[in-house]
Amino acid sequence: MRPVEEQLPLLMRGVVYGDEGVERAMEGELRERLAEERPLRVYLGIDPTAPDLTLGHTVAMRKLRQFQDLGHEAILVIGGFTSLIGDPSDKESARPMLTPEEIEANAQTYLEQAFTVLDRERTVIRNNAEWLGKLTFQELIRIASNFTVGQFLQRDNFALRRERGEPIYVHEFFYAFMQAYDAVALETDVQVGGTDQLFNLMAGRTLQRAYGQRPQIAITTPILVGTDGRMRMSKSQGNHIALQDPPADMYGKVMSLPDDVMLDYFTLVTDVPADEIEEIRRQLASSAVNPMDVKKRLAREIVSDIHGAEAAPQAEGSFASTIQRGELPEEVREVVFRHDDWLEVKKHALNSQRESIWSGKLEERMARSAEERAELFPWSVGWSDEELRNAHTVSLPLLLAKVGLVESRTQARGLIADGAVDIDGKVCASPVVRIKVGATITVRVGKHRFLRIVDADE
Repeated sequence: MRPVEEQLPLLMRGVVYGDEGVERAMEGELRERLAEERPLRVYLGIDPTAPDLTLGHTVAMRKLRQFQDLGHEAILVIGGFTSLIGDPSDKESARPMLTPEEIEANAQTYLEQAFTVLDRERTVIRNNAEWLGKLTFQELIRIASNFTVGQFLQRDNFALRRERGEPIYVHEFFYAFMQAYDAVALETDVQVGGTDQLFNLMAGRTLQRAYGQRPQIAITTPILVGTDGRMRMSKSQGNHIALQDPPADMYGKVMSLPDDVMLDYFTLVTDVPADEIEEIRRQLASSAVNPMDVKKRLAREIVSDIHGAEAAPQAEGSFASTIQRGELPEEVREVVFRHDDWLEVKKHALNSQRESIWSGKLEERMARSAEERAELFPWSVGWSDEELRNAHTVSLPLLLAKVGLVESRTQARGLIADGAVDIDGKVCASPVVRIKVGATITVRVGKHRFLRIVDADE
């Protein structure tokens, strides 16, 4: 094992607790454990509650990888049982419960993506259904007897829900019990998690003591903000960078980050040495470097880590041509739309028209008012009546969701309202659009997502 003074600064890099006393205690215990000169058992638990991972998930994974690279035993625990409840730690309402089939499908994709960060050959994979599924009711009572209701009600998210008069379900308390028992079952030295997991990690320490084990060290990493620079990275917020994003998309999303979060990204999701990051901080503060150049380096580092070093220059070139010079990328994903595809988005378009302020007589209004036509369908101005009749009238939010350019129709409507969606270079201001029959169109969402839709309707 490497000397403690070499390991400790790396392992504590980017670690935060929000409490100086807790930080001193955890760092002191880690120092003592490292001084034993043996591989520590270190684990990270992930609940496969969605089909893919974001860059935010990699913050704790990278910490586990650091332990792994220093010769410690890295255990990745798939929450096959905890996912049945869902972690309430970062939620202000109860999470929906998943089926075992959904969890299993998500777990498979999680693992493949996790190995972009972790060393596949040196990572131990466990599923907490192995031990949690075997607990008896008597054992659950024994576990629960180590905690008080007051401890749970003091948690910020539960306290907020209680203040609002919203229900807090008993099964939500079980999540912390189960995660705490993971530490007992694995007899871990260290558990890694986000700062929102501190309560659960400390519960593991409590339960290990109750079972006669030496309490684990809690290592908590900050929550990565998304591309908006404010809220935690989340697919539901539309501010995420997915590990499955193509290199050009990933590069472009990093380039859209606010300048004031760049240093956090360097610290949490790259391997750039701490002294270099400090030098970047000084250069930015003294205006000795252009923030754009710093952000390009950040984007190259992230793309290289996830997709390989050869992908970064290509992604940077794509950014320069598509974003900085406004050109289309050389390769744009194509989707072929056939009769049944069009029927679905047309049906929703009719419903949208009925529910909208234009209702009922949209065709008549468009026919008699060029101004209204320009307002509702600015990119189709100049079409003849015959061309308008020979066109698909479609729901743009559903179209975008169907081809995978957005996560939901709600997100699509927000992007349309913000003027962030265009077809063939013309901004779409309406949720209902017309597409010429037989046409091939290029759709852009935001600055980085492109798609070509080929009409093959016979």
